[in-house]
Amino acid sequence: MSSDIEETSARVSERGQATRGALLRAAREVFAQEGFAQAAVTDIVAKAGASVGSLYHHFNGKADLYLTLFEEFQARQQDRTREAIYKVRDEGERDPQKLFLAGAAAYLRGSVEERELSRLFISGDGPPGFDRIMRDRLRKWARRNAALFQGESESFNEPLVIVLTGAMLGAVSEVSLGDDRERADRLSASIIRILGTIKADQ
Repeated sequence: MSSDIEETSARVSERGQATRGALLRAAREVFAQEGFAQAAVTDIVAKAGASVGSLYHHFNGKADLYLTLFEEFQARQQDRTREAIYKVRDEGERDPQKLFLAGAAAYLRGSVEERELSRLFISGDGPPGFDRIMRDRLRKWARRNAALFQGESESFNEPLVIVLTGAMLGAVSEVSLGDDRERADRLSASIIRILGTIKADQ
């Protein structure tokens, strides 16, 4: 009896996860096509093959779907940059700027690969309060960059960190807004090369 209950519970859980995933995929498509403000919950659930009730079972509404997509995208981006930095560090690289550039290149690749999402999040068309969430995220990113450059030293090149971080914000916007994948890849590579030439006195 116990095993039957566990199996039934597992099947229900799997169906719930499948529904949640379908809703997120549908929301991603509808938001990319219509933007957040114009997206309709009815369009999302229809594309997901779900019901309005199931959407509100898994999410608090349209804004929650948007924010979940944002957080999951940022988690993937963070994984990409961390993996790239660890890789070059394991190969013996210790120059903070080169470590930053390895992570920046990975972040740009992610922005190109998922540019419909990246474009959505930088478009300014988000739920109320999303601009504050973006500012908080950017401050965290700047702090991580500062920590990478500072390392074990008490002093680091703060102007260089500010310049590189600011340049990356512009780069992410540019590669996300274009529709030509090859151009975006070339532009990303060129931006990383140029950032690599920037030097400042300590």
